[in-house]
Amino acid sequence: MRRALVVCLVALAVALPVGPAVSPSDAAGRAGWRARPATYGVHVTEDVPVTMSDGRVLRVNVYRPARADGSAVPRRFPVILTQTPYNKSAPQLGFRNDYLVQRGYVQVVADVRGTGSSEGTWDSFGSREQQDGAELVRWAHARSRPWSNGDVGLWGISYAAINQFFTAARHPAGLKAMFPVVAAGDVYRDVVASGGQIDSGFIPFWLGLVTATGLVPPKYTAVDPASGTAALLQHAGGALAFQGPTIGDAVAGGDPAYDGRFYRLRSPLSVVDKVRVPTFVTGGEYDLFQRGEPMLYQRLRASGVPSRLLVGPWTHLQAATAPGLPAQGIPSLDALALRWFDRYLRGSADPSLGDDVRPVTYYEIGSGRWRTADRWLPRTVHARAWRLSGSATPGTPGRLTRSTRTTAGADRVYPVPVAGLCTRSASQWTAGLAAVPGCESDNRLNDLAGTSYETAPLGRAVHVMGPVNARLFASTTAPDGMLSVHVEDVAPDGTADRLTGGWQVLSHRAVDRSRVVRRDGEVLQTYHPFTRAAQLPVPAGKVLPVDVEVFPTGAVLRKGHRLRITVQAFDTPHLSPTATQLPGAAGVITLHHSARYPSRVVLPVRG
Repeated sequence: MRRALVVCLVALAVALPVGPAVSPSDAAGRAGWRARPATYGVHVTEDVPVTMSDGRVLRVNVYRPARADGSAVPRRFPVILTQTPYNKSAPQLGFRNDYLVQRGYVQVVADVRGTGSSEGTWDSFGSREQQDGAELVRWAHARSRPWSNGDVGLWGISYAAINQFFTAARHPAGLKAMFPVVAAGDVYRDVVASGGQIDSGFIPFWLGLVTATGLVPPKYTAVDPASGTAALLQHAGGALAFQGPTIGDAVAGGDPAYDGRFYRLRSPLSVVDKVRVPTFVTGGEYDLFQRGEPMLYQRLRASGVPSRLLVGPWTHLQAATAPGLPAQGIPSLDALALRWFDRYLRGSADPSLGDDVRPVTYYEIGSGRWRTADRWLPRTVHARAWRLSGSATPGTPGRLTRSTRTTAGADRVYPVPVAGLCTRSASQWTAGLAAVPGCESDNRLNDLAGTSYETAPLGRAVHVMGPVNARLFASTTAPDGMLSVHVEDVAPDGTADRLTGGWQVLSHRAVDRSRVVRRDGEVLQTYHPFTRAAQLPVPAGKVLPVDVEVFPTGAVLRKGHRLRITVQAFDTPHLSPTATQLPGAAGVITLHHSARYPSRVVLPVRG
């Protein structure tokens, strides 16, 4: 059974009193809430057919509270719906949640259209799949379900978190709350093509996983071979029609390599303003969807939706299993979901979930403490710029300075295809599967493949919360190129901890200024269109202003540490150039910094 999701705080944003920082033990001590014990077993009914409005049959597993003898309790309970493309019957991939069922919820786990045991062809968050989600809620809500009291919540991880937003945006009857764990906001910018290059670390693996689990014969094939074989053939046809052509066309530089309607349709940020049910967003600072999770929360809050944000020190897989984090009597994410659903599905009184409690909790890298805020990017966050100065060569950093009086320079960034391999980025962008020993927590070896700039030892701690912008003036010898920016915390012993990163293809440097986030006159988060029409030429040798969106983080650089940025031309295995970008990958990039070319990095510093 799926391992409990351990999270190092009890009250997080939903129960902590106002305060600048809380340790896990403090959080446990201050919160009065405790998860109730399990009171039921689990009764399973597999592959229940649910007919959609177009006649296609989706299959669901129904997990009901059970008596000691294993029989289902003959009562109506609130229902938790989970939608997965990974085959609901696959071990560890079906998102079965016995924890909630044992505490008085029915869980319905559905194979989305064209996957697992369900009929049809898979279209990954397409319009028909979005409609299916709403129809599944209505099915679970109906009085004809003898185990349902009509109140429905949504729960799930990753894909099963993303599709919650599409389902909720359609306002199906009975839906009362949702709990998405590590959900993307903007699938193009968050994961498919960060900075304009194609994600070669995670996307091929993910598409392969969906394809492979969809080609496992449905369990009911033995008793209904005609239906099982038909579903299997539909899945195979879908792989040939969707998965293969989509990734092939993207790599070749076709339409899927650019942002547009395809990705807007499949991005929760496109529909989040329509969501009205209470939503608890969980994210990770090293997660695939690190960028989008806070943005989803911001939009929910702006719409007046009861919402909370929790961001932990996790990769994508760690957010689903949280290995190695000390329990210390602190509840799991399962227990937290129980609390959320008890409040909004069962109507249980829970005063500490009131609006007067700070709704954001995040792990502060560098201190190991959990910090709270009343919002994402609170008013206490100010933009602070450090300017590039001096001369930098591989292995010898230039300077980052707060002064406007800088030393002019023109520093080369060489095309090193293995750049990024020995860094936390390699682990993050393979969902935590490809951590190179000794590299995940120390970037020093990787930094030799790039050009770095760093501050003098800091005279006081610098607390960072939010997105970072690197405005760099660059030229190249090639028709295109890519800037990969690592933001690092360098300890007195030289250890370089990569806090976060950002990427930008030079030809995609156009900015939509209406969507830029500014603070104190500086850009904290830029926004690039990434469309074919918005591409700009890259004349050889011409100095170009390039804003690199560096993904958000929460961290402290302690007194005596140094802030470093390292710029490289590759981020392996995370990103690969498309066929049309490939000629630019061999170019030598030059970073320019002077009074005329004020290259700088702007951090969101929390006072």
